[in-house]
Amino acid sequence: MTSKQPTTRIRKSPEQVRAAVHQAVVDLLADPEGEDLNIPAIAQRAGVNHTSIYRRWGSLDTLLADVVTTRLERDSPLNDTGSLRGDLLAWAGTSVASIRTPEGRALVRAVILSMPNNPQTQDERAQHFRRRMHSIEQIRQRATARGENPPPLEQILDQLVAPFYLRAIFGIDPPTTGYPELLVDRLLGSGGADSAVD
Repeated sequence: MTSKQPTTRIRKSPEQVRAAVHQAVVDLLADPEGEDLNIPAIAQRAGVNHTSIYRRWGSLDTLLADVVTTRLERDSPLNDTGSLRGDLLAWAGTSVASIRTPEGRALVRAVILSMPNNPQTQDERAQHFRRRMHSIEQIRQRATARGENPPPLEQILDQLVAPFYLRAIFGIDPPTTGYPELLVDRLLGSGGADSAVD
């Protein structure tokens, strides 16, 4: 009679679990032939028990929001280039590089999937969006401190931020050259640093 060998499990720290689960979400979203995104699939990909995910995040919506927030905060703030145009070009260049990658597209998809109709989670999503806009607001504040006259935040969202998200949502890659410069110059030429802003 043979005795069963006990199964050895490697215990992960809470941060290791979080990192593994986040990466599993990104991997599943980035895989065009991957399975549907759900907590059991995420748990299997991450090598953790699905109950750990439910215990920590409670729902898929909350997990997606956490992934989005973490990735966005990791990418900011940007370095000060010394000018409004330089800062906006740096932000736009980073955005172009991001949406050309499977992970970048996955992040945009996660943003969309984390938009349920529940009023409570809508408020959470608004907080995540404000964090994303914090890097843009930092650029505006630095420009003002230098004596430049930056466009209003809404104008930057409409003319600089929105085109990147629109392309990412529909899977349309930006032009290979000159796209950040095109958007930034259009923005600044229509009421930016060289024009008066009401």
